[in-house]
Amino acid sequence: MDIREIEQYAEKMRILNLRVCVNGEVTVKRDWDGEIRRNQYSASKSFTSAAVGIACGEGLLSLEEKLCDAFREEIPDQPPENLQKARVRDLLTMCLGQKEAWLMGEQRPVMEADDWVRFSLSRPFEAEPGTEFVYNNVGPYLAGVLVQRRAGCSLVDYLMPRLFAPLGIRRTVWEVDPKGNTFGAGGLFLSVTELMRFGQLLLQEGSWNGRQLIPAEYVKEASRAQVENGAEGYGYLFWRGPYQSFRADGKYGQLSIVLPEKNAVIAVNAESRDAGSMMKRCMDVIVPQL
Repeated sequence: MDIREIEQYAEKMRILNLRVCVNGEVTVKRDWDGEIRRNQYSASKSFTSAAVGIACGEGLLSLEEKLCDAFREEIPDQPPENLQKARVRDLLTMCLGQKEAWLMGEQRPVMEADDWVRFSLSRPFEAEPGTEFVYNNVGPYLAGVLVQRRAGCSLVDYLMPRLFAPLGIRRTVWEVDPKGNTFGAGGLFLSVTELMRFGQLLLQEGSWNGRQLIPAEYVKEASRAQVENGAEGYGYLFWRGPYQSFRADGKYGQLSIVLPEKNAVIAVNAESRDAGSMMKRCMDVIVPQL
């Protein structure tokens, strides 16, 4: 594969690591910086989605469960009508009903509240769930907390035997809230190869070495457009994208892009301040050659 155009712009675009996997074989392995575990930022959300799918398969929770039942202890007295309508499903689509984004990167270090679950559920729910796309960390955070509560352990502990270890991902670290809950909206540290393996698992509809790690039906639903977002659509904590792709997508260009029609995965770690343009250039160079 000819990636000279990417090579030419890699330093300017601040690409650090690039992997391309086609038909299960790594065809491009290029590092402009050492391959280390890096903060995957919001690409972490897609791992939380996987945890939700696994938990649903184990009967620990349901996407149709009402938040007022799932978080009974933290729901405000006399909850607003829109909160009463919200379901677990709405935690995964960025259509929770809050018109303002909460628990975002610059907010968390200065927050006075220690109980982020109670804080999140006390914010206004101005819109009916499922009707307005607002990128917001509250949904994936609460989804991750719910899995942890039902499983009785952290997201890392939950995913180690079910996802990480089978993919050859050794124990890693993941940001936590003030009470020690894994922050399912961001802060998971992985290498680009580990990110690529996750994409390959999704390409294989949750199957790895003959073992179904994530229910196949959940992967299909999570990766299709569940809601409109002004672009190609959004699934269950996955972005839809060009070339009929879907992806885990983190700040500054942390990407695991799955291309089912090409039987391929593109994984990137970067420090790009224009990650959208960086992703487009990479895809426009790579995808036509697949």
